[in-house]
Amino acid sequence: MKWDDLAREPCSVARSLAVIGDRWTLMILRDVFLGVRRFEAFQARLGISRSIVTERLNLLVAEGVLERRPYQDRPVRHEYRLTDKGLDLHPVIMALVDWGDRHYAGAVGPPILRRHKGCGCDFHAVQVCSECGEPVTARDVEARPGPGVAPEAKPVA
Repeated sequence: MKWDDLAREPCSVARSLAVIGDRWTLMILRDVFLGVRRFEAFQARLGISRSIVTERLNLLVAEGVLERRPYQDRPVRHEYRLTDKGLDLHPVIMALVDWGDRHYAGAVGPPILRRHKGCGCDFHAVQVCSECGEPVTARDVEARPGPGVAPEAKPVA
């Protein structure tokens, strides 16, 4: 399968990867969630070429994950803000952060702590069932065909 074919796959993971599956795209999203808004800041923080930053930002804007907002008139300059669709990626980014903190932070601990503004406590990502509120792990999940499954799709064993 080619990278460009992912968006047409009858699979939510494949379709999502077509938008956010590139390492630089994920790093840009990390930075946006940390408050970075401007092109020059993305480029400086990531140390990558202008063309890569441009491509990734253009894709995120085209997909409705980010929106460009002017912050200066002469010359016109834009900043990048999360849309509602982009904000919905927060649990995805937090799950990656939590996984990285668990497996790669080492003895010193994670490089960034996240504090819940509501209670003032540092926290880690926890996935819960949308219906009962109980924590959910991989062993608690059963996959079954949904209404969007292709008729020719093979069931997962």
